[in-house]
Amino acid sequence: MKIQTKYITRFPSAFGGIMLLLPLASCENTKSYSELLEEETEAVNWYLAQNKVVTSVPEDSVFIQGDDAPFYRMNADGTVYMRVINPGDKEKRPKKGDTVFFRFMRKNINYLYQGMTVAGEGNAENMNSSLNGTSLVYGNTTLTSTTQYGEGLQVPLGYLGYDCEVDLIVKSTMGFTSDISNCIPFIYNIRYFRAEY
Repeated sequence: MKIQTKYITRFPSAFGGIMLLLPLASCENTKSYSELLEEETEAVNWYLAQNKVVTSVPEDSVFIQGDDAPFYRMNADGTVYMRVINPGDKEKRPKKGDTVFFRFMRKNINYLYQGMTVAGEGNAENMNSSLNGTSLVYGNTTLTSTTQYGEGLQVPLGYLGYDCEVDLIVKSTMGFTSDISNCIPFIYNIRYFRAEY
């Protein structure tokens, strides 16, 4: 009888000790925001290292174009890089306040960096309608329907015409609002279209 009591009284204290250690173990698996940002930068740098990179926008905004064109660093922070596949119609360029439709496919660069097979996500392959209703208002920073896509997706519109196509590397701070807290960078393939009235 004493033996059973001895084990019963020791069990709660051992169980309590284990319970105290569990939160510490889970804290080790949780990364801080600054650690996530470091991982994001490492993944983006890895991706860029596999491509040609130009560290500034051409003064005349004439970009080398094509599938093997370089990525241009589009801002001082290095949060957006653009490869111009097709510059579109330079005579028909978006103006601030225009509704611009776009089709995109994107892949998580963090996953690519980890060697994972990544399926693209987006509306590029959905041909149910000509534009599939995905749009933003160029230059707008207040409408949720536009800001949900982040400022990075608007960057090409300041340089290229309608019907352009680009590959765009966008770090989380300039990307979809849903990706910011997780520090997820994406590589996008995007085509931009004029709204038909």
